Amino acid sequence: MSRFGPSRGEIKLRLGISLAGLALLIGAYAFNGIGGIASLEIAIIGTAFFGGTAIWCLRQLTRKDDP
Repeated sequence: MSRFGPSRGEIKLRLGISLAGLALLIGAYAFNGIGGIASLEIAIIGTAFFGGTAIWCLRQLTRKDDP
């Protein structure tokens, strides 16, 4: 990891929070459904945020450090 970036522990924490957020979002919409256009907008933005953060964290954790 870069000496200026977040540590591996922090990236793992971010990954856990992102996956938990995605799970809560999926659970909420599975239980209640999408009620209208505003609900759909929240679903799209929330999925983009939590999904993007999870993908970024996975990329950082699987990346090999430069020697």
